[in-house]
Amino acid sequence: MLTKKQIRFVLDTMGEMFPNAHCELIHNNAFELLIAVVLSAQTTDESVNRVTRTLFKKYKTPDDYLAVDVKELENDIRSIGLYRTKAKNIQKLCRILIEKYDRKVPRTREELMQLPGVGRKTANVVLSVAFGVPAIAVDTHVERVAKRLGFCRWKDSVLEVEKTLMKKIPEEEWSISHHRFIFFGRYHCKAQNPNCGECPLLTLCREGKKRMKKMEKEQLRKPK
Repeated sequence: MLTKKQIRFVLDTMGEMFPNAHCELIHNNAFELLIAVVLSAQTTDESVNRVTRTLFKKYKTPDDYLAVDVKELENDIRSIGLYRTKAKNIQKLCRILIEKYDRKVPRTREELMQLPGVGRKTANVVLSVAFGVPAIAVDTHVERVAKRLGFCRWKDSVLEVEKTLMKKIPEEEWSISHHRFIFFGRYHCKAQNPNCGECPLLTLCREGKKRMKKMEKEQLRKPK
């Protein structure tokens, strides 16, 4: 596990590498962000943004999503994985927003997680990005980076990773650290072919050091 000094070094280094890290899902308000994050499950932000570019022009309110047959909505988001389930969940959550929340996105994690298609990660993204509530949303990038750098154990669950990061990172840095972890994992410490050779955090990375040693051995085996 990392020391407080090492954690500070990691956070500062990521800050230098990605000072402008931010939510890459394009949206204009909390409702659009909620829809975009629901759509982003098991797909890329880039794919979601291609769809929402036209989707958000057609549907601007919860009522708009309920004014069409679910098949039409499915067709509008067909290029995204799990589109049938997501279309149904969007209509269900829109109905709840109308009936229970006066068409407004709720501002608590508990209320958000009661909406169809909204898990803890989605709720944390909405809280942090839309409402400025300190939160750490653990997606695949955050989980991978946290485990590679030794913030938590390899066997830890997603919830355990979140709780560990909340303990080790100052609360006022939760939201920006969440984005920087994502950028670090998405553009540098990738799942496949991470940029270990040029990584300023290599000395702290368990997997990175193993990769580099393996590469060195492979180089030595090559005929000169």
